[in-house]
Amino acid sequence: MSKAVFAIVLLFASLFSLTAQAQDEPQVWIQIEAQPTLVEAEARASAYAAIFPETVGFRLRSGWYGIALGPYGAGDGAARLATLLRENLIPSDSFIAFDRDFGDRFWPVAGAAPVAPQALPEAEAAAEPEATPEAATALPDETRADARASEAALSEEARKELQAALQWFGFYAGAIDGAYGPGTRNSMAAWQEANAIEPTGVLTSRQRAALLNAFRDETASYGFAKVNEVDSGIEVTLPLGLVEFDHYEPPFVHFRAKGGSDLRILLISQPGDQSSLYGLYDILQSLKDVPLTGERTRNEASFRIRGTSATTDTTAYAELAGGLIKGWMVISTPGNDRRDARILQAIESSFKSSSDRALDPGMVAMSAEAKTGLLSGLEVRKPKFSRSGFFIDATGTVLTTAEAVTGCGRITIDRTEDATVTLNDAATGLAVLRPATPLAPRSVAAFQLAPDRVGAEVALAGYSYEDRLPGAVLSFGTLEELSGLNGEPGVKRLAIDALPGDTGGPVLDSTGAVLGMLLPRAALGTRQLPPEVAYAASAAQIATTLGTAGILPTQSAQAGAMAPEDLSRAATGMTVLVSCWD
Repeated sequence: MSKAVFAIVLLFASLFSLTAQAQDEPQVWIQIEAQPTLVEAEARASAYAAIFPETVGFRLRSGWYGIALGPYGAGDGAARLATLLRENLIPSDSFIAFDRDFGDRFWPVAGAAPVAPQALPEAEAAAEPEATPEAATALPDETRADARASEAALSEEARKELQAALQWFGFYAGAIDGAYGPGTRNSMAAWQEANAIEPTGVLTSRQRAALLNAFRDETASYGFAKVNEVDSGIEVTLPLGLVEFDHYEPPFVHFRAKGGSDLRILLISQPGDQSSLYGLYDILQSLKDVPLTGERTRNEASFRIRGTSATTDTTAYAELAGGLIKGWMVISTPGNDRRDARILQAIESSFKSSSDRALDPGMVAMSAEAKTGLLSGLEVRKPKFSRSGFFIDATGTVLTTAEAVTGCGRITIDRTEDATVTLNDAATGLAVLRPATPLAPRSVAAFQLAPDRVGAEVALAGYSYEDRLPGAVLSFGTLEELSGLNGEPGVKRLAIDALPGDTGGPVLDSTGAVLGMLLPRAALGTRQLPPEVAYAASAAQIATTLGTAGILPTQSAQAGAMAPEDLSRAATGMTVLVSCWD
């Protein structure tokens, strides 16, 4: 089959897929090229204008710059396209475009009016087939042999674009190499079958046009473009129609949402080793943008995090190679699964380290300062409030106050260990927590069940400042009374300066035995107790309450007073931070 006939077939195939759109279009254009930068586009437009006075340049929806000829009436445009293709004057993948496909004009330059296209010579117009919607619809599709022949005439780039289109719609999973092997043929057949077409595994010109038009229309809104991030040493394809560069905040490159989208993307780049990689893994999960629910995987050289909630859908990935940690994080909202899957596919298939450069060369170790730097520009997830608690057995069971577990969607021990409530006794104000996985406490509470001596010095261990300090604080006071102000049993009155974060902490005597657990300050109406007055649930009351839950507390056998440093070590070793989360 001659090239002239191929051109006519291709023309009608394109018109067939665009018939419904073209009927309402007063004019059409022939798009012949697209360039990524304005400088390149102006140079190419200038070259074409020397041959075609009607050359015009427009900004495309994808962010690239398109070069077109026109405008023409619908019939003239089709005839002109066929002529130029037959004479090899324009690229073989040129196509009919419409006003709505273009943005602002960049060529001819400002102040110069575009040149109107010359009418086709009568002889030429008469020689071309009349390109009407009816003729395009009535044109028989190619035979399989003709389809193979027209396919063979495609350029390598055109073949790769077809593979990319098949991959975009989920029919092809192989490499974009322009080689049509069994995988590509099977994907073509699958596309044909999905579109109620005989699955021959060879696309006709008409079918290729339909596939590519759908692909170009859908991808235009994403604005996918290759980004070479020199400072971070990362090369990746990003949807620049939905995000735009915002700022650097080592080790992150921030891309903010654009055009009303809900999408944010962060590139990750830092020097480090395996310890740094694991530290980054832990740090990312402390961010509000990384929900706690979702799959996590980590190995020696990489990790992947998926976090989902009612408001956030985040995927993060990082890998360690050659002393550099590089990766990315996509932050979205639920309900965009199809869009986000396409974006993740584009990022994952294109992501690579382009150099040995990384952000913040001084950040080699994951020190406390480095961890603080990691969170710059991002909001760290924080609990609603935190209280204290202490270990009562060797597997990590924790006693705390009922206040600490009320109204919580999630409860943690020492910030990271999830726990469940196994006892919540409102009458005594006691609660028991069981960690999701057994723990190995440094020390476990041993209770003093013998009579106490009023006036004795006591020590209180607790997270006075909630989660703002990394460890428990020790406060000292005295045991004032073995009951409440009105003689209530089961509590002990203390003279000690305590803060809300201390609530739930153990109260110890000089031997290191636990005399009780600090209770929250009770509301007494108009009465205001002195700030140093506090109450603790007695060891006897604790033992009784735990016994009803089948827990047998350990009784202290220590007789003599502990050295201050040993008392401090035992008290802080058994005390934990109990955090209540939404």
